[in-house]
Amino acid sequence: MVAQQQPGDLRHARTGIELRPGLDGVPATQSSICDIDGDQGLLTYRGYPMQDLAANSSFLETAYLLIWGELPSSDQLADFEHAVQMHRRVSFRVRDMMKCFPASGHPMDALQSSAASLGLFYSRRAIDDPQYIYDAVVRLIAKIPTMVAAFQLIRKGQDPIQPRDDLAYSANFLYMLTEREPDPLAARIFDCCLMLHAEHSLNASTFSARVTASTLTDPYAVVASAVGTLAGPLHGGANEDVLAMLEEVGSAGNAGAYLDEAMQAKRKVMGFGHREYKVKDPRAVILQALVEEMFDRFGHDDLYDVARAIEREAESRLGPKGIYPNVDFYSGLVYRKLGIPRDLFTPVFAIARVAGWLAHWREQLGANRIFRPSQIYSGSEPRSWMPIEQRVTSPAA
Repeated sequence: MVAQQQPGDLRHARTGIELRPGLDGVPATQSSICDIDGDQGLLTYRGYPMQDLAANSSFLETAYLLIWGELPSSDQLADFEHAVQMHRRVSFRVRDMMKCFPASGHPMDALQSSAASLGLFYSRRAIDDPQYIYDAVVRLIAKIPTMVAAFQLIRKGQDPIQPRDDLAYSANFLYMLTEREPDPLAARIFDCCLMLHAEHSLNASTFSARVTASTLTDPYAVVASAVGTLAGPLHGGANEDVLAMLEEVGSAGNAGAYLDEAMQAKRKVMGFGHREYKVKDPRAVILQALVEEMFDRFGHDDLYDVARAIEREAESRLGPKGIYPNVDFYSGLVYRKLGIPRDLFTPVFAIARVAGWLAHWREQLGANRIFRPSQIYSGSEPRSWMPIEQRVTSPAA
């Protein structure tokens, strides 16, 4: 018999197993993809520091590293880039389906539905075939940006723009989204943003991807499940909230008063704090440099002054608690300057993170065991069936 769990009781009454809400700190798998040292502010992909990759690599090269474990040779990278380039287009049936989506719908919902629909077009499931895995990786990395850009134009009443084979990955996405060829610096900065968001260990969406992968379903369902998880406000979308906060603060001079009021009300300061980091998020450091590079070239944004003031004021107020800017604090300012609509910030996150999701999908297949965690039952004691005429209306009704 299982005893009713009492408030504050975090152990199973019969087995003594401890409950860790949200699996906080509980290792759920073994992975060689990404490592985080939150005390030192270090992030590595397959052993390579994020700073080195951001300075020297590209998103597609980084995606290859994450998924296949090693940096590619020049021939391997050229083949991978060409394969992605040749698979950017989506079926007219996918576009027709997207035209039926309500224009008021959120782009993340459109992306989840579109990603899942790819499984209908590529229904052969051969997860023990290396060529199938390679082709699925190529299709998802290639088509996700096309679908994000397509929905953006469709909801504006326009036809989607076809990909351009002469443009690199990031430049092509910005072209499909804005209908004009981007400045090379803008394309490079956006490509760097994708690298920074490509992978971050076993976060909620990646865990969702691995759980789905562990059932041995197709990779399109894996990515669709991860997109659905990323759509939640506690995971994706924080950079949208940062911009709203900066607009609310209004000016650099209001930063201290805003923080004092937020802390007194015990309200979260958007873009600050991370479960993994006790120092400034290394991705935020890189993004801040990108922000300044963009403003030097394309003009200043007054919201950056507000952001810098908040960070300065927060250092004495939140720093002693180990709360510093995270990756979301500056990324929205970059996307805003690139002309990306605010409600596309999270779909852009998904464009990047699909590389990490696919890396974990492939790793899960290598030593698979279906996820089946236990639970602590806190319901009623065993009881007898009661005929309906003897029942009374329950409080929940």
